[in-house]
Amino acid sequence: MNTAEVVTDAFGRVQEEVHAAVEGLSAEDLAFRPDGGANSIGWLVWHLTRVQDDHIADAAGRDQVWTGEGWADRFGLTLGDEETGYGHTAEQVAAVKDVSAEQLRGYYDAVHERTLAFVKGLDDAALDRVVDERWTPHVTLGVRLISVIGDDLQHAGQAAYVRGLLKGH
Repeated sequence: MNTAEVVTDAFGRVQEEVHAAVEGLSAEDLAFRPDGGANSIGWLVWHLTRVQDDHIADAAGRDQVWTGEGWADRFGLTLGDEETGYGHTAEQVAAVKDVSAEQLRGYYDAVHERTLAFVKGLDDAALDRVVDERWTPHVTLGVRLISVIGDDLQHAGQAAYVRGLLKGH
C-alpha cells in the first residue's frame, strides 16, 4: 500500500463506524444523553465531522463543506457556522438536536468524499508539509491526518457506546 491508500483506508473505517453509530436512530435517539453532562450520539458524529471538515479544508486550502455546500443551513443549529464542537459546554452539546441520521450521514459522506479527493494524490513527501505553525513543533500534514483519524475513531467509538446505553434503556 502507498501513503494515499493507507490514509484512504483509515478514513473508510471512520465512515463505516459513523454509519453504524447512527443507522436506524430517530432524532430523539440521536439527542439521548446518559446524563446532563454527557455527549449525545448526534453531537459526537456532528463534532467529529466538523473537525474533519475544518482540518481537511484548511490543509487543502478549500472552503469547508459545512458552509460551502449548505450543510450549516440544512442543520439549522443555533451554533455559529465556525463551531466545530471543540470545548463545547453541556448547553452547547444540547444545542445539537432535531437532526436526523440521514443529515448526519449525508454531511459525513460529503466531508468523506472531499477528504478522499484530497488524500488520493498524497505521497510520502506531502506528509512533511507544515500545515499549522501555531504549535511547537509545527504540525505537518501527516501529523494532522493521523490526529483527525484518531479523534474521529475515538468519537465514533463513543457514539457506539452511547448507542449501546440507549438500546439498553
